[in-house]
Amino acid sequence: MRILLSIYRTIIFCCIFFSTTLSFSQDTFRIIDGRDSQAITFKLINNLIIIPVEVNGSELNFLLDTGVGNTIMFNLSVEDSLKLKNTQMVRIRGLGEGNYMDAIKSTKNVFKIGSIVNGNHLVYAIPGEEFDLASKMGITINGIIGGKLFEDFVVDINYNTNRVKFYNSVAYKYIECKKCEEFPLDFYNDKPYMDLNIDLGNSQQMDVKLLIDLGGSDALWLFEDSDDRIKAPDNYYDDYLGRGLSGNIHGKRSQLEELKVGRYSFNKVNVAYPDSLSIEHAYRNKKRNGSLGSGIIKRFRVIFDYQSKKIVFVRPSRYFNDPFVHNMSGIELSHNGSMIVPERQQKLLSGDTTDERGHSTIELLYSYVYSLKPSYRIAVIRKNSPAEKAGLKVDDILLKVNGKPSYDYKLEEIIHLLSVKEGKQIRLVIERDGVELTYAFTLQKMI
Repeated sequence: MRILLSIYRTIIFCCIFFSTTLSFSQDTFRIIDGRDSQAITFKLINNLIIIPVEVNGSELNFLLDTGVGNTIMFNLSVEDSLKLKNTQMVRIRGLGEGNYMDAIKSTKNVFKIGSIVNGNHLVYAIPGEEFDLASKMGITINGIIGGKLFEDFVVDINYNTNRVKFYNSVAYKYIECKKCEEFPLDFYNDKPYMDLNIDLGNSQQMDVKLLIDLGGSDALWLFEDSDDRIKAPDNYYDDYLGRGLSGNIHGKRSQLEELKVGRYSFNKVNVAYPDSLSIEHAYRNKKRNGSLGSGIIKRFRVIFDYQSKKIVFVRPSRYFNDPFVHNMSGIELSHNGSMIVPERQQKLLSGDTTDERGHSTIELLYSYVYSLKPSYRIAVIRKNSPAEKAGLKVDDILLKVNGKPSYDYKLEEIIHLLSVKEGKQIRLVIERDGVELTYAFTLQKMI
């Protein structure tokens, strides 16, 4: 099928629009300035989409995620916490090895995303600093939003332009598209699922039901206990997979022979098999076999249409042919706040004085400007990895990477450096207990 955007206006639509924008009695997102769509520029960090959202007058950053139903907030200042309305304490649980956690349920909050407004939005706020994505993302993330936005609009995500566009569903029209791949969506607890075909090796293929998870940076997760045929192959390694709402998630990493998305196929796809205890909460959907993450989704321009119960992969994006890589160092880095770095500035002054030979003298003056630069620390080290064998430890502060100050890198750049070239030697200068130490190791493929 071919899909091109076509917007049409009708008298019926205008009547519906103006009759609903005057009231916020329902938890619904609407475009309030009479337009049919709203485009938002996003930041793509570690495969994840970050959008600006105004909450009760405060400018915040949210992760856009199809894997959540209700909006979740965290990492709030005291001022932002006090602005939440109609609050009560509740207990919630998500993925991770921990148990239930305290949260604040809050209703009648005003959310604005450009011209999109919801004046009666329900959120769950997690107090404290137990769940903080800033250390992984490099910018402060205040929450995760998705469910209601995807329910209320047709959502077009363009990874080539870093823009997500929200369309009023009644004003969106599909046109035939030969290069598009359309799939039906199933819903469980208001979250979207699709069926894809995978090759497990030895010519063993199977269809799997996957949660479409924009909030997952990996390409693919498979649940071993969901089907007797889904087992981690012999060439896997144990690793830290990430953090869910209820704690850390561990599991096995390997590669899948093939994943098909309609006519498009990916070979040697990175796949993770999370530990069953870490994802016990996810097994409520007995038909679910895993998750399709942003490591695959970002390789396309994608349209989500919850009301029509379908997802459309429009065309390959600029990331389509990116190789599937994995961390060959064993180091999991996180942001560690900021460090103060003096930057020397040189000022050249010439005077009228001369030396005994009659030469003019020049005086060089140096001044220092102090700047705040990002600091990185080792958050996790994989057992028996090159970094662990070299002697590096958790909480070591990174100072230099191959002779270059660590603060001259973005976190993503360091992660890329540790993932792309087997056999490359890495030299790190770290600070441990106030002492600078130097370590060297060689990147090694694990699968």
